[in-house]
Amino acid sequence: MKKFLPVTELARDDRFTWISEGERFKDPRSGQQGTGSFGRAPKMTRDSADAPERSRSLMHGIFMGEIQALEAAGRTCWDFEVGNGEGEAPFALKLDMARQCWDESRHVEISVKLSDWMGTELGEFAEGRGLYQAGCNPDPALRLTAVNRGIEGLAIDVFANMKAFGTACGDPVMEFCEDWMLADEVTHVKMGSDWLRRLTADDPERRQRALDFQRLVDKIFSAAGRGGDVEGARNYRKLAGFTDEDIDEAHVPLDPEAEREARRSLTAGSLGGAAPRPQL
Repeated sequence: MKKFLPVTELARDDRFTWISEGERFKDPRSGQQGTGSFGRAPKMTRDSADAPERSRSLMHGIFMGEIQALEAAGRTCWDFEVGNGEGEAPFALKLDMARQCWDESRHVEISVKLSDWMGTELGEFAEGRGLYQAGCNPDPALRLTAVNRGIEGLAIDVFANMKAFGTACGDPVMEFCEDWMLADEVTHVKMGSDWLRRLTADDPERRQRALDFQRLVDKIFSAAGRGGDVEGARNYRKLAGFTDEDIDEAHVPLDPEAEREARRSLTAGSLGGAAPRPQL
């Protein structure tokens, strides 16, 4: 089986269509106001005119994200030889990633059933592959920073907001499903926070590079509580290994061009070959 599988070679059946994240955000059903930007949409409430379509779009995006999270965790188990070097992964890390594969597979099943509950057909909305692309870094420390610390951190906000939406709508099925998945995401983020330090404990240069990358990732994905419960998001992140200083720093925004460049660095290497180190 090939190591470091390019994003273009992910297996999908003919129900699914892959488009860029920018194009996906132009779908008016996503609540992104058709800008094609990475800006956050206004908070979704049960009284929002676009709530039915927007919630279905978001849930389908969660479903596709869980598939990619499963693929990314599985690739980390396979891509790296066992060891403690920069391009290697300790066996204990692989065990954690195997456990995460099990979690993500359950999330896929939950998301399929919840999408059906909401009246959505699989493939009804296009797929963006930003999550998998972020999981292609050839350094396992940076890969876990991007996926576990970053994108799984964003998932904390998504699931917390969707749980609150389900509660407000009087939908106990949505509320329970989102709460169940939210608990797993806190564990996944904690894995990323812990392993970043464990993998770089004996290499100060690599540790600094990883921490610089972590700060960049936090700014993109973990400005705690955007569009939701700020205090709740902060508390979830502290359970997952963030410090108050980490969260405060994440709130200092990048300018739009710097954020676009940061996202390009984040997904470098996803088309195959070695990824260049991000310019921080």
